[in-house]
Amino acid sequence: MSGEAPGRRRDAARSRELLLTAASELFGERGFDRTTIRDIGERAGVDPALIARYFGSKTLLYIAALHAEQGGVAAADLFDEQRLREVFDRTDRRGPVPLLQVAVQPLGDRAAQDAARTTLHARLVEPLHERFVREGADRPQLRAELVAAAMTGILLGRHSGAFDELAQADPGDLIEVLRDTLLSED
Repeated sequence: MSGEAPGRRRDAARSRELLLTAASELFGERGFDRTTIRDIGERAGVDPALIARYFGSKTLLYIAALHAEQGGVAAADLFDEQRLREVFDRTDRRGPVPLLQVAVQPLGDRAAQDAARTTLHARLVEPLHERFVREGADRPQLRAELVAAAMTGILLGRHSGAFDELAQADPGDLIEVLRDTLLSED
C-alpha cells in the first residue's frame, strides 16, 4: 500500500500548474511582497507546502512565473504592431503582470528583483535597443529604456482607475495614437 487514500492520488503536474497560475495572478494583482505562500495555495486549491516541493521557495516560484509568461519565445520590439496588440490584449485579459509592476516599485526580495529586472530588459528593452542600434539611432539604450518605461506606464495607467479615457479606449486606437506620438519612427 502506498499510504494514500483511495481516489486521492496526487497529480504533481496539475498541482504545479495550479500553483504557477495562482502565483502569476496574485503577483499581478498584489505584487510580490504582498502575496503570501498561503494566498497562493488557497487560490490554487492545493496545500501551500507544495510550493517548497515543486519550486523551492516563493522567490523561485516568482521566477518560474516570469519565465512562464514569456513562453520561451523571443519577443519582437514594441515598434511591431502585432507585438503592441499582443501586449495590450494580454494586459487587458490578465491585468498588469508582475513584470510591469517591478518597473515602478522594487521588490523586497533581491533575487526576485534581479530576476524581474533581467526579464523586463530581455522582453522590452533589449529588442528595442537592438532595433535602435541597427538603425544607427543616437543613445540607443536610453531610447529603449524610455520607450519601455513609457509603455509600462501606459499599461499600468490603463488599469489603475486614474485615467478614464485611457481605460476605455480600444487597443487599436491606443496603438494608433501611441505610434503617432511616442513610437514615431520619423
